Amino acid sequence: MSPLKIDFQALFRDHWTETEKQNVELVSDFVQHLMNNHDFEYVMEKFDNDLYVQHNSAIPDGISGLVKFVEQFSKRYPEYGYDVKQIMADGDLVMFHSHCTLKAKHRGDDKKGMIIIDYWKIQDGRIAEHWDSIQTIPFGLTFLLNFYKLSGRKNQNGIF
Repeated sequence: MSPLKIDFQALFRDHWTETEKQNVELVSDFVQHLMNNHDFEYVMEKFDNDLYVQHNSAIPDGISGLVKFVEQFSKRYPEYGYDVKQIMADGDLVMFHSHCTLKAKHRGDDKKGMIIIDYWKIQDGRIAEHWDSIQTIPFGLTFLLNFYKLSGRKNQNGIF
């Protein structure tokens, strides 16, 4: 099973400024290695910083907290993939609209998985903040509650 690849060329927009293009390339590299390649060592080496604020209350602050969360998730769902459908950039903000599936056989099936909108704030060429919104298909609330293990907050940041 080969990992999904973010098709940067197909998702590129001519109206992006040079800074926006650089920000999108930064986030694309981060997401590709974290969510699709599951190359956690690469992510820690290249992206770990003391700026990273997480606004998903199920995930601790810091790149290391995110990596730990995704490592645990990938052990439970080793075939999951993150298929980026759209990329938007506005100054220091980058947003991905994606389809995440838990099994390789569900890739491309828009009746399975999750719709995820992630957006990141870039500061001084580094990923500084992250927000997300997740809609499950067709799993419903039970799956979502399980997904987040809502037994308590992992950070005290607001969701907005």
